[in-house]
Amino acid sequence: MSELISSRVDDGVGHLELNRPRVINSLNLEMLHAATEILTAFRDDDGVRAVELSGAGDRGFCAGADVRELSGLVTSGGDWLEFLRLEYSLDALVADFPKPVTAHMRGITMGGGLGLAAAASHRTVGHSTYMAMPETKIGFFPDAGVMFYLSRAGGVGTHVALTSAPFSGGDALRMGLADDSFDGSLPAPLVDAAGDWIDECYASDDPTDIVRALERHSHPDARTAARELRARSPFAVHVALRALRLASSLDRDAVLAQDLRVAERTLPVDFVEGVRALLVDKDLTPEWRHARIEDVPAGAVDDVFAA
Repeated sequence: MSELISSRVDDGVGHLELNRPRVINSLNLEMLHAATEILTAFRDDDGVRAVELSGAGDRGFCAGADVRELSGLVTSGGDWLEFLRLEYSLDALVADFPKPVTAHMRGITMGGGLGLAAAASHRTVGHSTYMAMPETKIGFFPDAGVMFYLSRAGGVGTHVALTSAPFSGGDALRMGLADDSFDGSLPAPLVDAAGDWIDECYASDDPTDIVRALERHSHPDARTAARELRARSPFAVHVALRALRLASSLDRDAVLAQDLRVAERTLPVDFVEGVRALLVDKDLTPEWRHARIEDVPAGAVDDVFAA
């Protein structure tokens, strides 16, 4: 179906391997279509009793959606929303799969890659696992259903969603994003820091209150987080926090549905500029729509979530 996806069935187990290691298996349209076809075939094959997901190469499972391709669709007038619709439907296919699905999250597992793996019925991590939802760095919000888990992970989940902070396999186990370690006991430094400053600083539903709480806190990691938050797309930060709080009362399917609605109104604002600054020109000086978190009109965020 695609050279970018490898698949086989061994002794009743269907194996799907993302095979684009030079870009850490980033998911493009070709891969999304192929993975959907393969998993649908596994689902409907009575000879397949379980499925395993993995990524080729030694760098990671999946760095997420191919945001360069997605940005190109936006700038060329292509159907970028269909890209996201296909990505989220693949996540839903894994989440609702009638057979056991194991995702092996070795190395870098981020963004849409984490969304795909997190949907599996069994998720494994190890010392090499390096996770993040880096969307606010590029003017977007954590999507692919991951808000379902982050919204239930307390202040740490909010910190990860807003700042794009990386976290370990041990953190993922404690946050409900993984089930088992293939390396024994794993440290969870981010979760262990929650009581020191994270829970206190991320209690508010207002991003302005959060960034100011971080800036005032005595812990140096809090002040570092404040600087990171200030560097993110202010609009994306506001949208991410609202989506996160709403996700806490939604099931996984409803979170994915919310992701698509919010993406349709959010992605055109800062996403192309964020991708340009971080991944294309790499000047790291994005010109966000709004200069500061304090400058984002409440009405603009309300419009994103309006019926």
